[in-house]
Amino acid sequence: MIPKSFIQDLLNRLDIVDVIERYVPLKKAGANYVACCPFHNEKSPSFTVSQSKQFYHCFGCGAHGTAIGFVMEHSGVGFVDAIEALARSVGMTVPRETAAALQHKVAPDLYELMQTAARYYCGQLKQSPHAIDYLKRRGLSGEIAARFGIGYAPEGWQNLESAVPDYQDKSMLETGLVIANGEGKRYDRFRDRIMFPILNTRAQVIGFGGRILDKGEPKYLNSPETPLFEKGRELYGLYQAQKAIRAEGLALVVEGYMDVVALAQLGVEYAVATLGTATTPFHIQKLLRLTDQVVFCFDGDAAGRRAAWRALENALPYLQDGKQLRFLFLAPEHDPDSYIREFGKEAFEHLLGEEAMPLSGYLLRELSLQVDLKTQEGRSALLQHAKPLLTAISAPTIALLLRKEVAALAGVAQEELEALYGVKSLAAPRRQVPGRNLRPQRSLLRPLLRCLLARPSLAHEVPQDWMTEESDEATAIGALLAYLREQDTEVSTAAIIQQFHGTPYEPILAVVQAELLNLGDAGEVGEEFQGMLKRLEEERRRQRWRQLEEKVGQSSGSLQGLTAQERELYQQLLQQRLKSMN
Repeated sequence: MIPKSFIQDLLNRLDIVDVIERYVPLKKAGANYVACCPFHNEKSPSFTVSQSKQFYHCFGCGAHGTAIGFVMEHSGVGFVDAIEALARSVGMTVPRETAAALQHKVAPDLYELMQTAARYYCGQLKQSPHAIDYLKRRGLSGEIAARFGIGYAPEGWQNLESAVPDYQDKSMLETGLVIANGEGKRYDRFRDRIMFPILNTRAQVIGFGGRILDKGEPKYLNSPETPLFEKGRELYGLYQAQKAIRAEGLALVVEGYMDVVALAQLGVEYAVATLGTATTPFHIQKLLRLTDQVVFCFDGDAAGRRAAWRALENALPYLQDGKQLRFLFLAPEHDPDSYIREFGKEAFEHLLGEEAMPLSGYLLRELSLQVDLKTQEGRSALLQHAKPLLTAISAPTIALLLRKEVAALAGVAQEELEALYGVKSLAAPRRQVPGRNLRPQRSLLRPLLRCLLARPSLAHEVPQDWMTEESDEATAIGALLAYLREQDTEVSTAAIIQQFHGTPYEPILAVVQAELLNLGDAGEVGEEFQGMLKRLEEERRRQRWRQLEEKVGQSSGSLQGLTAQERELYQQLLQQRLKSMN
């Protein structure tokens, strides 16, 4: 685990303008910098970068974050990889716990060994007419084979011995290139197979997938879990597909290596494949960092439908409003490879655009097919089946619309469904009777939250009795003050944004973060903060007056129901009110 103090120090040393300009050209616009957003298509720049506050915000799609968040989103890498890349750029070394440090020390040697094996397999392909003929029969060109680094593992038990420095070294076992039998004798894991190198987002070989040429089992053989390779976190072809995914605004998830390679050869270069596992939450998060639209294309048989439903279940907690997940099922006789070869790119992409089913439609269809909606028992079963799915969704708009749809299918009101599930209502609040204590549309505490984000050091000047209302802003301020008051050193705005990334407070902080881009200099922030403290004091006096007035009213207008201290305060507040009216 990386210490938070290091992350804060890293953000202090980085200049977000320099970081983003490595990927996107920025133009000066007043105190900030602007560009067309790299995360969605637009013609007028709405992507804004604050050099003084060290964060970015897009007023078009809502993307926001620090230099770390930008590298994660733009490059599609994880948190640790983004920090490592940024740390290298400013000459810093990422501190790690002992186990991680050992792994990090060994890893370069393992990467080098995997690259050596990949070069060996590529060389063997050129010497194997049998393997070349197989690829030609599958319609693959030499150019596409070179682009994906496709190779061949020849027959025989210890062919890699001639390619590596030490066949008996423990790293051969660590990387899964060899297997040791019960007697300790080693032999190559991959034999007489077409080899597909699996790359990480830094183009390093981390594993292999091997396909048998003729009949035999298993048809596909993957590298085992190793210090370099976790199947549930990696996607085949992602390194090659990254640019196309961004350009097309779409990622296509298919089931096999050959599907990815065949699609790329015929112009569909934004496809990736899972590695013999179900689609995992890590896959979903990685793809949604790259694009707003993901289509899962699975076979139409029972296995394909199970894989699709598993992908849906794993995606629900990570859905985001404004991002789309869709599902396309091909006819049983086709997979993406065979379909695009028979009908061509245009027909295949027409299917993607017209036939792919939105996640919501797929979910509702599958739930409806499981029950008889004409009976009370069937509608009751629908509500039970839907509960774990609907309650897993955190995206507000998607959750709201799906709750409405399921409630309608079951013949109940949305509020009844939410009460049955024991979840917070997403329904619009009922209109209140005029004159009742209506909560103002805009929180009184919004300016305070804005000031704290702009100048975190002000946290120590906020009085203990600052809370005057219950609101999202109040909850966020409470968490922010608790964090800031624990810090021994001054905290930057960027460090705060990074600290609360992925927490329930992130949405409201993102809104206020956007407002900061139009906020003036430090002097203006100080003036707003002092004015805010005065307004809080006035609001506390009003609240206290209302409380005392209520107690006096309960005593039929007499002050006898008040304590001596309350009577004194009542008289003070009364005098202040009379003075303000004159």
